[in-house]
Amino acid sequence: MTAVQAQFQLDHPGVADGAAIWRIARDSKVLDLNSSYSYLLWCRDFAGTSVVARDETGEVAGFVTGYFRPERPETLVVWQVAVDHGHRGHGLAGALLDGLTAKVRDSGRQVTTVETTITPDNTASQALFLSYARRHGAGVERQVLFDAGLFPDDGHLPEELYRIGPLA
Repeated sequence: MTAVQAQFQLDHPGVADGAAIWRIARDSKVLDLNSSYSYLLWCRDFAGTSVVARDETGEVAGFVTGYFRPERPETLVVWQVAVDHGHRGHGLAGALLDGLTAKVRDSGRQVTTVETTITPDNTASQALFLSYARRHGAGVERQVLFDAGLFPDDGHLPEELYRIGPLA
């Protein structure tokens, strides 16, 4: 167990965590912010493929949300990862990703591949997922999944698909 894992309790989220997850996503200033309602639904319907980190007071310090691709049931898609500003810089995001993989596997699901999308300017997320791949002895394939032209005229950058696998 790493020092980061010892400092935080990793747990599946509950509906009561939805507001805190929304706030952390909003305050990240990097993630596409979904409606607060969608985070409540996520905590209800996808809690088994999502993880929160709770600090010593039980407050949510970070989260990772995910789901299994229906066409690829052994592929875990990581939707969003964020850490509250006061807890950044200590490896919590990596611990959340590792914890999610472990918890999903402990539930009996097989995970051979992790997918996520990252915009070309998000170097922190790129480093996070490349580090995850190294820790899990996996390769990384990258390709543009959604070109910028597919988004409404809001200046959204392309979303690059990172396919990480096979996981050790």
